[in-house]
Amino acid sequence: MIALADHHEETAAANRSDGHRTIAELTKTVSASRLSTWQRCRLQFYFRYVAGIQKSPTPALHIGTTVHTVLQQWNLARWRGCQSDVQELQETFSRAWMIWQDGEQIDWEGKEEAAKSATWDLIQLYLHETPIAPGEKPEAVEVGVEADLTGHGLPTLIGVLDLVRAGGRIVDFKTSARKPDPELLAHTSETQITSYGLLYREATGGKENGIEIHHLIKTKQPKIVVNELGPVTEGQIARFIPSD
Repeated sequence: MIALADHHEETAAANRSDGHRTIAELTKTVSASRLSTWQRCRLQFYFRYVAGIQKSPTPALHIGTTVHTVLQQWNLARWRGCQSDVQELQETFSRAWMIWQDGEQIDWEGKEEAAKSATWDLIQLYLHETPIAPGEKPEAVEVGVEADLTGHGLPTLIGVLDLVRAGGRIVDFKTSARKPDPELLAHTSETQITSYGLLYREATGGKENGIEIHHLIKTKQPKIVVNELGPVTEGQIARFIPSD
């Protein structure tokens, strides 16, 4: 499962000469993607963030990044009070598909054109089935936010909120090869969800109205699955920020 916001972390690392981060850098700020990597595999964290070992993007990551770019443009147009037509979005998609793999060695196994066609079909399906009304203006699109956790002895939390819907509903887009298990979703996404809630509260001074996870499922018969979660709970925050 690829969280579309993760591409910010990967792109930032790729833009460095070696991807290496010093201990000082790693303890000054922290992001949801770095925390999730640490929780999932300490060795992977070391290779990626300490040793700075970079790998070419996988087809799944490239697809996720391209989808993110198109949805970002769609959301920005609505934020500006405009509407993006299908042709404009398809042009954005074609440019992003080329740009995000420029200079990269992605192993498509001879199936790039099929993957490209399927990805555009998936985007079109999302635009057709999205629960977001065409005239709904977002509160925020692609905004970088920080939350100062140094008072708790923790690094500053940094992140990007891809979309905040009207009324304070945070939206997280994910591409996936399979339908998510709703019973496991809150657990597997807790670090990211809690990060988003803390960042939103720091930026606005208010409490989010809930979090939506919009899954774009890349199965043979593509599907769109939307899971709605409530605001971040005190228990989730306590697990994220241990007691002093």
